[in-house]
Parts: sequence; C-alpha cells; structure tokens
Amino acid sequence: MRDSTRQKTSRDAILDATDRLLATSGFKKMTIEDLAKEVGIGKGSVYLHFESKEEIALSHIDRIVERLKSNLLDIAGRGGPCEKRLRAMLIERVMNRFDSVQHYSQSLNELLASLRPRLLERRQRYFEEEARIFAAVLDEGAKAGIFDIKSPNQTASALLDATNSLLPYSLSAYELGERSDILKKANRVADLILNGLIKR
Repeated sequence: MRDSTRQKTSRDAILDATDRLLATSGFKKMTIEDLAKEVGIGKGSVYLHFESKEEIALSHIDRIVERLKSNLLDIAGRGGPCEKRLRAMLIERVMNRFDSVQHYSQSLNELLASLRPRLLERRQRYFEEEARIFAAVLDEGAKAGIFDIKSPNQTASALLDATNSLLPYSLSAYELGERSDILKKANRVADLILNGLIKR
C-alpha cells in the first residue's frame, strides 16, 4: 500500500514539475533530466512512471481535465435548480482551465505543437466526456420542464462549442486577458445560453 502511495506521489510530483517547466521553458526545451532534477529524483525514476516526454506532457493535460470533470460532476450532483447548476458548470469549465494554465506565457497549442495530432485526439475525448456530464443535467432539466430542448446530447455539445472560445488553447492566458475579464465573459455567455434554454 505504501509503495503505491509513493508511486502516486512521485507521479504527481513529476506532473507538478512538468507544469512548472512548461510555464518557464516550454515543451521543446523541457528535458527528462530537467524534470528529474526539478523533482529531486534520478532520470531512471521518471521512466518508471512515463515512457517519454510526450507522454508526460499529455498526462499533465489529462490531469487538468480529470480535475475539471471531477468539479463538474460535483456541481452536477448538488441539489438545487438545474439552471443554477448548469450555469455554475459552464463557468467552472472556463475558469478551471484558465486557472490551470494562467501562469503559461504561451498557449497550449504553441506549447504542445509537436504533439498536435495526439492532443487533438485527446481533446475530442475530453469534450465528449464533458458533454456527457452536461447532458445529464440538461436531461434532468428537460424532464422537469425547465429546459426547452430536443436533445440533451446535442445541446451539451453546443454548450461546449459556445464556451470553447474562452478556453486557453489558441491564446495564452495573457492574451485572453485578466481573470476578472474572463469571469465576466463566462458569466455573460452562461446567461445568454440559459436565456435560450429555459422554457418560457
């Protein structure tokens, strides 16, 4: 049990170091040696957890999305009106990603340009998983007569499309603007979306 905890801790430490090095050096300049030194372990220990630098960077992005999905599920599972939960989820989707990479000087697309095909494939999976979480709340709201929608799944995909422009993929957090500006934009988009969904 202690070994698995130690492995998880080492893996997390490597991913934490990846976050710091991506922010300061970028993906191309980051090396396995840099990661090992940042964590305070031997280079071979990094390879016990990851096969390559590419896998480490993609696992770092996976971890950001897993944390987001956990937060979305938490909001979705709370009691209270569906429309309030949906609004909170839309804002969380934007702000969680912004907060996760606000210290990066480049956009994720620039940082991970050499991994683009694998990143796009993963991104598609991320969006599908997020859409399922949104669809469950939309379905609940439609059944309760709150939302006027035909398909929870299609509506969920449209909600993601509507908020994707606020995500730090093509633009760095710096280019997107201050956190307070992003939060205002996310609130406006969420309000606009909900106005279109709520049955009159």
